Amino acid sequence: MENLRVQEATGSPGGAVPGASPTPGRRPPGAVSFVESIIHEGCCGLVLTSHIVASVGALAPAVMRDPPTPTWLRRVTTHPESSKIVWPEPRREQTFAAWMQSIAPAHGLIPSSLRSASSDASFRRYFRVDGHAGASFIVMDAPPPQEDVRPFVAVSSMLLAGGLNAPKVLAQDEALGFLLLADLGAELYLDTMLKAQAGADPATADALMRDAIRALVQWQVRADATALPAYDEPLLRRELALFPDWCVGRELGVTWTAAEHELWSTTCDLLVHSALHQPTVAVHRDYMPRNLMVCRHASGGIDHDATPGILDFQDAVRGPISYDLASLLRDAFISWEEELEIDWAVRYWQAARKAGLPMPDDFGEFWREVEWMGLQRHLKVLGIFCRLKHRDGKPKYSEDLPRFFAYAHKVAARYNALRPFSRLLEPLMGATRVEGFY
Repeated sequence: MENLRVQEATGSPGGAVPGASPTPGRRPPGAVSFVESIIHEGCCGLVLTSHIVASVGALAPAVMRDPPTPTWLRRVTTHPESSKIVWPEPRREQTFAAWMQSIAPAHGLIPSSLRSASSDASFRRYFRVDGHAGASFIVMDAPPPQEDVRPFVAVSSMLLAGGLNAPKVLAQDEALGFLLLADLGAELYLDTMLKAQAGADPATADALMRDAIRALVQWQVRADATALPAYDEPLLRRELALFPDWCVGRELGVTWTAAEHELWSTTCDLLVHSALHQPTVAVHRDYMPRNLMVCRHASGGIDHDATPGILDFQDAVRGPISYDLASLLRDAFISWEEELEIDWAVRYWQAARKAGLPMPDDFGEFWREVEWMGLQRHLKVLGIFCRLKHRDGKPKYSEDLPRFFAYAHKVAARYNALRPFSRLLEPLMGATRVEGFY
């Protein structure tokens, strides 16, 4: 390939060992290579299949391998042998027990079968309980004032009204923060995709992603986004501020200079401007494999009409049309070759255009919007993961900081307007730059 600038940097994405404070003046061993095209901005690293070339046009193909996948963190799912429920205080346990007894007769529940199902990064917890008729149910424990179940109830209704598969709310006590939900099963997209990836089963991963894309387009077409809070400039900027506050300052112990703060401010302006100038739709806000369920027929095959089951949608907003696709393609817990990301993005773009959603005529421009939106999200997540570690005592999430630094650097280094920011990221990743021209 002609006119490549090759930049070799010593160090490893994420700097020091995850969870450890960096040692000033020291860099971990290893090497990271950054390859950028100086001809086709935004297209470096694309490995295009024949049908993508037909859809995209004359993009210049090149090869850039995605970063190695570090240890990922799944939604914590318990098993029967470790399903004992621990309550933070006796009063909450007593209140819950009384509520369960009050709804058990109407729904045929067996309260004694209650066990943990999963937990996440918030204060919400999920239990599973059996019914006399053989079915199981999910119970959400979302203690006020930390949690509010009303958005979950409202968005569940929106999803179901749009013909999508979401847990139906069967009983609720909004004041206490308890919900009884239909059970969509226990098979996460993430687990099935990881198995497919490890077992060289691309057909399964591709089929599941196509189902997720179909459901996403359906959600965006049918949901009444006006009923949702706006993903506006103040919210976008609050999210971005998490990165310097919690990742740069608290986790890495770095103090930026005035010039570096100015560069950060310019980068934020670019990302916010790109997000706010996109068409707005209903945005799930965490549309990723960890929040999607694989649904199966009784015979064991995947039920593609019911898949995906959609979870964790209570933070839905009215926002940029590219946001959920960026979340789906560049996930916190599983990474894909860019060839596949482009393939799925083209399929979404074509389906969205066919459904009448406002899409750019040029796929290349849409892909830039996806990447810039993804960069905003990844910077936010870097801050959130560090906040979970330092404020909430959940250090496990910081193990995935290298993945997000790699995502962020790849995008920032690709676009001329963002390239200065890529150089601001490199010392945070434990990298130093040596440039050569070939």
